[in-house]
Amino acid sequence: MILRDPVHGLIAFEGMAERVIRALLDTREVQRLRRVRQLGLASLAFPGAEHTRFSHAIGTAHVMQGLQRRIDACSDELPADQKLDDEARAEGLAAALLHDLGHGPFSHLFEEVLPHAKHHEQWTQEILLDPSTEVHQALESFSAGMAERVTGLLSGNYRLGYLSQSVSGTLDVDRADYLLRDSHMTGVRYGLYDLDWLLQALTFACVNGRWVLAVEGRKGLPPAESFFLGRHFMHQQVYHHKATRAAEALVRAIFMRVSELISDGSPPDPLLPAFRAAALGESLSLDEYLRMDDAELLTCLGAWERGADPTLAELSKRLRSRRLPKTVPLPEERPDLWDEALARAKEIVAAGGLRPDLTVWLDIAEDVPYSEPTDGSSDGMWVTLRHQPLQRLGDASFLLGELRNKRIERPRLIFPGEFRDEVVAAMHRVLD
Repeated sequence: MILRDPVHGLIAFEGMAERVIRALLDTREVQRLRRVRQLGLASLAFPGAEHTRFSHAIGTAHVMQGLQRRIDACSDELPADQKLDDEARAEGLAAALLHDLGHGPFSHLFEEVLPHAKHHEQWTQEILLDPSTEVHQALESFSAGMAERVTGLLSGNYRLGYLSQSVSGTLDVDRADYLLRDSHMTGVRYGLYDLDWLLQALTFACVNGRWVLAVEGRKGLPPAESFFLGRHFMHQQVYHHKATRAAEALVRAIFMRVSELISDGSPPDPLLPAFRAAALGESLSLDEYLRMDDAELLTCLGAWERGADPTLAELSKRLRSRRLPKTVPLPEERPDLWDEALARAKEIVAAGGLRPDLTVWLDIAEDVPYSEPTDGSSDGMWVTLRHQPLQRLGDASFLLGELRNKRIERPRLIFPGEFRDEVVAAMHRVLD
């Protein structure tokens, strides 16, 4: 099975890998990922960002193949029960391909804005474990209990701990693909790093009795550093772009208004089951959840723009026509002024006849560029240096040591564009 990919070039799955990947790709749950964009609303700021969770899933499985080849090459010192066998190899590929199976419309945004919504990781587990899903049946057709083992691998409960960490950990195949893919599709260069050299620089180390993947020598530090710096730059320049955050605030307002209409007994038409369930505090069935994708939600937005409720119609129209709210950055070092700035903006918008609870937001984009455990555990990344004791990556790298566990906040005020001059003038008075 050979695929062409804009990021990795030719992707080949052969032998056992082809049997596993092909069977899983043919399931309706994996095919649904074609209709869920990887970066949600980022295409409103970066027109090329139309790629899907489906292409990312294939890329992640491809990176897992490369990682498994590296594991085989440096596993001589591993005890027999820690080496990759055919079962672990198949389950690692399956976990890499299926790790995002539970994502809802508009990527992470959907679970952030709906009250009481399950995280996509929980939905992924339910999809894998439910006997009625095609992906569960495909997994079980390979080996009895495979669905449960893949679920454990994704949640960190697997017999080969290093394989579980390589799917969801400090440096994992998920990030390894999406940094390169998101950079390519948005047209930026911030997330580029040397994947081939990074894989080649990996080795094994035994920490507190556990075998973990580690960076080998000082030659491995530059690609590891560029990986985490790329992640940091992508958050600052792409994932937390002001236009994307403004669009997300607009979607949040839309969902809030839909919830109000449902609670008032006048729900908009059409209405996805997830909205009704969230507004009324009801549980959502797996089948209803899997119905949802970006296309379904965009169809609703088009109908709501022409619907009976003027508030919902206006909010939907603004999103669909890209009349996004404006943003004003707030001083990071003065959090004591953020609430005052928010209050002043709400007063201005309310005086202009709009509902401030639906149109004015204090948005704080947060990120930790490089997180490292401080509790003495074996988690995180380690570095093997010749003739020196094993070190944590943050101790071996000056750059990552400076970024280690530092939380970066980018506060913004988000508000309707027609009030820009008044709000900016008010912000100057607050901040002076």
